[in-house]
Amino acid sequence: MALSFFNTHLALIQAPMAGVQDFRLAAAVSNAGGLGSLPCAMLSKQQLVSELDKLTQATSNPYNLNFFCHTVGDYTSQQKQQWHNLLAPYFDEYGIDAESLTAGASRQPISQSVVDIIAPYKPAVVSFHFGLPEQTIMAQIKSWGTKVISTATTLDEAIWLSENGADAIIAQGLEAGGHRGHFLSMDLSLQQSTVQLVQNCVARLSLPIVAAGGIATADDVEQMQALGAAAVQVGSAYLLCREAQTSVPHKQAILNQKTDNTALTTLFSGRAARGIQNRVMNELGALAIGVPEFPHASTAITALRTSAEKAGRDDFSPLWCGQKHVPRVDMSAVEITHLLMKK
Repeated sequence: MALSFFNTHLALIQAPMAGVQDFRLAAAVSNAGGLGSLPCAMLSKQQLVSELDKLTQATSNPYNLNFFCHTVGDYTSQQKQQWHNLLAPYFDEYGIDAESLTAGASRQPISQSVVDIIAPYKPAVVSFHFGLPEQTIMAQIKSWGTKVISTATTLDEAIWLSENGADAIIAQGLEAGGHRGHFLSMDLSLQQSTVQLVQNCVARLSLPIVAAGGIATADDVEQMQALGAAAVQVGSAYLLCREAQTSVPHKQAILNQKTDNTALTTLFSGRAARGIQNRVMNELGALAIGVPEFPHASTAITALRTSAEKAGRDDFSPLWCGQKHVPRVDMSAVEITHLLMKK
């Protein structure tokens, strides 16, 4: 099944996964006939240029650049103190001086300066998480002939995206690993399974619907196609491939997972995301009270993660992974792409 909408041979999008990939995974999937994705929200401007140069040298096929479009709220001293108090026993354990931690949002929303950087590259697709950017930015991106897609976790979000300029919609089911893309409501009780969400979106909307979440086998892909999905978006299936940059503790956690041991948590960034449960999730509660808003939680937790990972521990690592995962060790991204799409 080809996705002519994006000018790709295969109707598969590799999910952008910040922290576990760079241009190499995106290029490999694009070269395999799918749509490779580069996560850009955590890249500095210098890093963005470097990754884009390497990506465009590694593939001449269409690719996707992914950005966030959240609003960065205030991080008050009271919120900071509350968060640090919650983490105080861990700071003591690892000898971390909480006062030495400098505040700063690790994930930045797309801005005009970023648009100016990517303009010469004219990517085939730009995708967004947490809604859509302002219309002036949308218009510039579309003027390049670029398609704009974004994530919906409810039918209401899908309708909003369709009414505000999205060319296609990623229907992110509850099974998906990583950050939830919800933006109209933070109420997790509204979240649906991938099957439910795809069915609702296909029935209501005329835009192409991309199924995301719990897609780990060729049978899963066929199921989504049978429901009317124009394509699938797959992330966790690539976590152990040769082109991924997944850390050793993250890989070990995936391989040690006998059955699904994932949960939604806000501890690592302040926003709900699905990952394998670890020490901090078990001890504080995956959805603990007192976690600052996205993305401010990441500064303090990253300091603990860095110290713990040096000791070979994943106690404070965001072990993003979907509910359904089939470990595929020492396979290339090309092999996995063709396996999923039966090519």
